[in-house]
Amino acid sequence: MKPNNMEIAVSLPDELFRAAERHAKRTQKSRSQLYAEALAEYLARHAPDEVSEAMNRVMEQLGEAGPDPFLAAAGRRVLERTEW
Repeated sequence: MKPNNMEIAVSLPDELFRAAERHAKRTQKSRSQLYAEALAEYLARHAPDEVSEAMNRVMEQLGEAGPDPFLAAAGRRVLERTEW
């Protein structure tokens, strides 16, 4: 186990546990890796405010610079060629 990992005990319904075991075996992942990925995906989908807050922090660090003229022109060209 990697340093700084928390070891926990979790109770699951038998069928869910068996399904997770089958999936872990099929994808050649450890049980810990499967559960960690599943929890990370769940949190990403159910905590959108945290994603927005992180993006806002990045934007604050970048400052109030206007849009890059090259990127704005490239974006316009792509949109002009896109059939709506």
